[in-house]
Amino acid sequence: MFTGIIETLGTVKQLTTVKDNLDITIESTITNQLKIDQSVAHNGVCLTVVEINDDQYKVTAIKETLDKTNIGDLQINDIVNIERAMKLGDRLDGHIVQGHVDQTAICIEATETNGSWLYTFEYDPKLNNITIEKGSITVNGVSLTVVNSQKNSFSVAIIPYTYEHTNFKQFKIGTKINLEFDVIGKYVKRLNELNV
Repeated sequence: MFTGIIETLGTVKQLTTVKDNLDITIESTITNQLKIDQSVAHNGVCLTVVEINDDQYKVTAIKETLDKTNIGDLQINDIVNIERAMKLGDRLDGHIVQGHVDQTAICIEATETNGSWLYTFEYDPKLNNITIEKGSITVNGVSLTVVNSQKNSFSVAIIPYTYEHTNFKQFKIGTKINLEFDVIGKYVKRLNELNV
């Protein structure tokens, strides 16, 4: 379980294909605080630490993860958003994030708006995911508030701190990102479908 509040950034140092899997080696300032078997969110994708060497650690993404996220698009020196699992008893500063990406989306607008940034993302509505105006959404692991909710798109406004401390500063038109829709919104939608 995560909160969507990004803890730090990591740099992709090595990518190795092993059968259908992808081993990803990340360099991060928090590597010395990690342990083998720990769950860490990378661009919102929960992956398990399988190896630690000095300031680098390795995680493995299986085919299911590669098929449903942007993890398979990573290149050497790409920057990823990193968040360790939340501790029980900590404040929940973002929202409840599972680290299970629902689908990807494409950035269709990235605009600086006099001190903040507005990003618009378009996603495939055939997967029946929905956004809710002023509801929560996770974009590449970042907990954000939805504005301009549409059937297949939505926008988010980014404050300077988030822009500087996440990989949002690298987004441009055409960037593929990971989406995890709000678990509470999904639950309510399912109840409505069941007429409960």
